[in-house]
Amino acid sequence: MTLREKAGQLNQRMYGWDAYRRTPGGGFELTDALYAETERFAGLGALYGLLRADAWSGVDHTTGSTAADGAALAGLVQRHVVERSRLGIPALFVEEVPHGHMALDGTVLPVNLAVGATWNPELYERAAAHAAAELRARGCHVALVSALDIARDPRWGRTEECFGEDPYLAARLTEALVRGMQGESPGPFPQDKAPVVLKHFAGQGATVGGRNSAESELGLRELHEIHLPAARAGVRAGAAAVMAAYNEVDGMPCSGNRALLHDLLRERWGFQGLVMADGLAVDRLARTTGDKVSAGALALRAGIDLSLWDEGFTHLEEAVERGLVTEADLDTAVARVLRLKFRLGLFERPYSTGPLPAPAAGRELSTALAREAVTLLHNNGGVLPVRARRIAVVGPHAATVAHQLGDYTAPQRPGTGSSVLAALRRLAPPGTDVHHARGCALTGDDLAGIPEAIALAADCDLAVLVLGGSSARTAESEFDANGAARGTRSDMTCGEGTDLAGLRLGRAQHALLDAVTATGTPTAVVLIQGRPHAVPEAEHAAALLTAWYPGPWGGEAIAEVLLGMTDPTGRLPVSVPRSAAQLPVHYNHKDTEYGSYVDDSAEPLYSFGHGLSYTTFAYGPPRLAGHTVEVDVTNTGKRHGRTVVQLYIRPLRTPVWPRTLELRTFQGVDLAPGECRTVAIHLGADQLALVGADVGTAVLPETVEIRVAGSAREALGATPVVLGQNFTAPDETPL
Repeated sequence: MTLREKAGQLNQRMYGWDAYRRTPGGGFELTDALYAETERFAGLGALYGLLRADAWSGVDHTTGSTAADGAALAGLVQRHVVERSRLGIPALFVEEVPHGHMALDGTVLPVNLAVGATWNPELYERAAAHAAAELRARGCHVALVSALDIARDPRWGRTEECFGEDPYLAARLTEALVRGMQGESPGPFPQDKAPVVLKHFAGQGATVGGRNSAESELGLRELHEIHLPAARAGVRAGAAAVMAAYNEVDGMPCSGNRALLHDLLRERWGFQGLVMADGLAVDRLARTTGDKVSAGALALRAGIDLSLWDEGFTHLEEAVERGLVTEADLDTAVARVLRLKFRLGLFERPYSTGPLPAPAAGRELSTALAREAVTLLHNNGGVLPVRARRIAVVGPHAATVAHQLGDYTAPQRPGTGSSVLAALRRLAPPGTDVHHARGCALTGDDLAGIPEAIALAADCDLAVLVLGGSSARTAESEFDANGAARGTRSDMTCGEGTDLAGLRLGRAQHALLDAVTATGTPTAVVLIQGRPHAVPEAEHAAALLTAWYPGPWGGEAIAEVLLGMTDPTGRLPVSVPRSAAQLPVHYNHKDTEYGSYVDDSAEPLYSFGHGLSYTTFAYGPPRLAGHTVEVDVTNTGKRHGRTVVQLYIRPLRTPVWPRTLELRTFQGVDLAPGECRTVAIHLGADQLALVGADVGTAVLPETVEIRVAGSAREALGATPVVLGQNFTAPDETPL
């Protein structure tokens, strides 16, 4: 390969939606922009977002490709790329798959925070497999999936993309993602499997002030204990690629951080896959290097193999000529790109696609995830499940599907999905009257609709008040150069680029909440959101549920739980604060004198792991049997239900300062009324090991308490089992 051809394999410069246009006859034609790009480097290394559709790309059902013709479009573009390449090298088609393939007619799944609330890796693995099959059936290859960010500050607009605040929960779900999308074979990818790019590596969830792309004030220990375990789990599961994050760690941007991308990821962890830069991140390095040519060289030397929209990598030939990088540096990165293409079988079958999965299967999986994610936070009034015959369904989220979907979602066909109102009307028992008043908008302070909502609620037996936020991109949204929304001209209150200084809902929503609960009608509040908002007033309602953007059919899942057709099984993947002024409130803080505030509690409103059922459970004291902890769990209520048995460790004597609690394993248990089951949990290195003093090895604490409970808060008061030095320790293992 020539130097020009090698550089071309490392560039992912253009937006895929600029590569084609619809013709009057309904077909596709390629654009001059694609011709110019393939001419520039005698081919094309990778193309981002060929099938992406949203307000930023401007692609909708009138201009983009659907499930019926996506494979034809991909084949048209690929033929052009192969023909323009002297060596016939096909391109990688890279797509966003944050919660389903972000393409027209792609199955939309609940967002990652909802996946975290299911505490069900097996179900998520099946959903991820479906998303991969959809991607490959439409002629695309590589899936970009958020998985590695840990939600430490809910003000961050991308909290919805995190599995939660806990590294162990995130690690187990990341493994499930990789297994589901890629399969478990390290060899060639089957036609219904897709290589995963895990993003973002590393520490992006710890940006200062919850502001997108801000610096991260992370020490090495915090990085290793909290922000690296999910990435380590993904690498061990065989992830094909990772994406370097925007943030910096101790002054070094991740896309230029050789200690992170090479020394740790490749040398210590043995990662052999591809490292991709985030959008325009390489060019940002020019702030320290002086120009984009040297910025591209720095990124390549650090370990970046494939750029995203940057100019810096387009000058790699010049960088070689200036002695900023060697041609051997290019060869190493090119080999990784080509290796992935070989694993995909693109040289033998550049235009082949897999079978298109049945849409009904996608809907079933999306609904199942949404159903298991709905979390009952309190039911103080005992109004749930619903027994009322006259129900007022009120609030800005009650009758809409668009605001259930989350960020990074393609436009949906009219009629797709179900709102809470529509689902309640369809599923409520005969003789139930379901009435509706919007009350107010998601944002702003217009109170004009509240009197109607008050009158309706006062005239009913139960009010279901559906509030929350939105990450729905619209034509009015404004975007940065990398596609992040600015959130200034739309109803967006969450999503990439939409960060909050406070965690309150809009003024009108709080006014509506106060007004409806003041009627005296029992009120069940439902929060549909992408981050934990601070709504302490909801404690005065009879019941409170949360559903993290549950997808198109989330309204159906919520209605089933409200009506008692499904028992609530969700558990919080994040702690819920009383106010933004408390932050941080994550459960696994360092075990210090954790004082309160003079003017407020320091404790979260609801703790990590919390979630109620329509039945009740009792946990017996844990007991040790060899390397197994056993605990008896009893359903003490009158309904069938599911609890999530959570095992936490509390280190007592350790070589480094410990955290108060750390989740180390969990297990869902379904029990009939009155049933008691002994749950056995194996204690291995994954459950006991801590990051050692050198942050390079895992060590066993000298003394550690094992606590088993239904939430982090309950674990603090649970009877522990204490393991001492007589407990057989696993050997030290590299982290």
